[in-house]
Amino acid sequence: MIFFWQTIPYFIRSISPQVLVNMEKVTETSAIEIISLAELNEQELKVMKAAKEISEKAYAPYSNFQVGAAVLLENGEILQSSNQENVSFPAGVCAEQLVLGYAGANFPDQAVKILAVAARRRGEKIWAQVSPCGICRQNINEVELRFRSAIRMLFLRPDGQVYRVDGIQHLMPLKFDDLIS
Repeated sequence: MIFFWQTIPYFIRSISPQVLVNMEKVTETSAIEIISLAELNEQELKVMKAAKEISEKAYAPYSNFQVGAAVLLENGEILQSSNQENVSFPAGVCAEQLVLGYAGANFPDQAVKILAVAARRRGEKIWAQVSPCGICRQNINEVELRFRSAIRMLFLRPDGQVYRVDGIQHLMPLKFDDLIS
């Protein structure tokens, strides 16, 4: 006969029942808008267009998933990059990471105001649903920390609408810096 307590994984069994009773629940709320391309302001539209255009230049021979990312800097400059894959996975680099790194290296005093991301499979007309991976989210967080300013993020959807998010905290409530501070 197996008792219920024996079916619980060991690491949980090692926690006293008293600790489980006293656990605290934290509820986080995220603000993510879904808007049409027509609702984007002029700057947002330019940055999204740049992300879509650069996605065509992605080097993605293994996944055929072409991602483009573009940023608007506080000086008005728009930078763009695409994902660059490598046969030695995971040595490839995401579009978001590349464009943020380029911005930081070449415009170290310019905050990123807007980040747009668009992606689709090579040869397809419909855009894919996409948002930054965890590493890219942490990179976005680092840029926000560096400039003490939230980044407006735009992610193109397959239906042609856009997710608009003001600040990484809405995509990543438990950021690494939250855990060490």
